[in-house]
Amino acid sequence: MLDSKINNLNQIKMKKILLFALTAVVALSVTSCAEKKNDIKVISYNVRVNNEGDGENKWDLRKHASIAMIRDEKPTIFGLQEAKPEQMQYLVENLPEYGYIGVGREDGVSSGEHMTIFYLKDQVELLDGGTFWLSETPEEPSMGWDAACKRSCTWTKLRMKDTGKEFAYINTHLDHESEMAQIEGMKLISKKFEEYKGQMPLFLTGDLNIDSSHEALDAIKGYMKNARNYANRKDNYGTTNGFESDTKTKQIDHIYYTKELKNPVEYRTIKDPYNNVKFVSDHYPIYAIIKLQ
Repeated sequence: MLDSKINNLNQIKMKKILLFALTAVVALSVTSCAEKKNDIKVISYNVRVNNEGDGENKWDLRKHASIAMIRDEKPTIFGLQEAKPEQMQYLVENLPEYGYIGVGREDGVSSGEHMTIFYLKDQVELLDGGTFWLSETPEEPSMGWDAACKRSCTWTKLRMKDTGKEFAYINTHLDHESEMAQIEGMKLISKKFEEYKGQMPLFLTGDLNIDSSHEALDAIKGYMKNARNYANRKDNYGTTNGFESDTKTKQIDHIYYTKELKNPVEYRTIKDPYNNVKFVSDHYPIYAIIKLQ
């Protein structure tokens, strides 16, 4: 009789323990899902212009690998650099799940390289956006200061559909020769961010053609951080490869975010081959996972 009572008590205790454990697991799962809703995965990707001179690395032989990489990584948002009209057409046609905004830097319509921003349509809503040029006349296609060519920025104001959280995002490609153009260009980008600073999180991606210690980045260092430097999990590879296996190159592609956000969960240089293509570009794409607060 006593043994039976003890067994019953033990069973009741076990059921309570199991119920508590199940409740804890469900609570953790709900919390985890809620937290992941606040995660933004952002990629910066210099796609490399369509150049027949690239031979076995030309766009037509690696374009399918670019699609495979993006589908594999599933970024919430990503910024392209150097995409010519025919490259843009291919990417847009093969990534129907993404909306996009961006124009050609030569004429403000389609001619020349695009600094396009893509966003997952089922997760992100485009509220506003446009293009400006890194020059003394930013509202029209133009060459600034002593730059080697026209340089432009695509800017957006976006909202996460699940949470309603808004953020601003700029994608650009600084000049590769002129230090003055790099410095003045970053000042202009910072001026654009002034519209949103303190109101919402800010993100910047781009092939900046400079490393993170360059004085041009002083324009944003007061309120933005480099994801590579502050991520909880990260690597420290160079971001260019020249279609060769060289990881000791400079880090000239960057992802920046405003300081009020938590440090990125992860930063990674994407060096994987896709669809039997060793290099998706002469630059490695980079990504960061950052929580919106």
